[in-house]
Amino acid sequence: MFRALTLYCSSSNVNLLFVDIPSHLDDLPPTMLKKDYANVPIINSVDDVVKRLLSLEMASQKEKMKIKTQQLVEKVRRSPHDNGSFEVQVAMLTAKIRTYEEHLQRHPKDKNNRRRMLMDIDRRKKLLAYLRRVRYDTFENTCKQLNIQYSLPPPYSRRITKRWVVKKAFCLKVFQEARKLKAPERLKQRREWQARARAAKEKQAQCEGTPV
Repeated sequence: MFRALTLYCSSSNVNLLFVDIPSHLDDLPPTMLKKDYANVPIINSVDDVVKRLLSLEMASQKEKMKIKTQQLVEKVRRSPHDNGSFEVQVAMLTAKIRTYEEHLQRHPKDKNNRRRMLMDIDRRKKLLAYLRRVRYDTFENTCKQLNIQYSLPPPYSRRITKRWVVKKAFCLKVFQEARKLKAPERLKQRREWQARARAAKEKQAQCEGTPV
């Protein structure tokens, strides 16, 4: 559990207040072994002190992130060997985004990590939009398993300005004048097509009327 230190200054004294910041890594049991040692056969015969050193109690945040990412991936993967589907990518991005959010709660002026978080959020939105469009049942299951609140993007709306109105009116006028200039040519082409169609129809009628 991470703690944020808030400093309150007054005219006579200084008060320190510790605020608990919840983490998405809190549900990991401290007795769980690290990812690199979980499947080692000899791990069951080692001493309790060694097990404690190899457990998440003594692990860094990076090692805990590996376990958390693996747990999220296991919830949505299609098969045991699925490591690159859209659902797996969404799960990995979700773990990273939640870590960035906790970091920015403690360091709100970290613009570099904020930019990275926004890039990952935008990438996850694109993946979820594709899943929603192609495989809606998978999209619903992914959002449910990962506890993602997906909101539809707002429809495109352009602010109407005086310059935009004048430009649109000018474009419409140019389009209409161009149509007037091309009208005789289009009429000539239409008459040629009609003449060819009549000639082809008369020729076909003559062929059908000719006795064999």
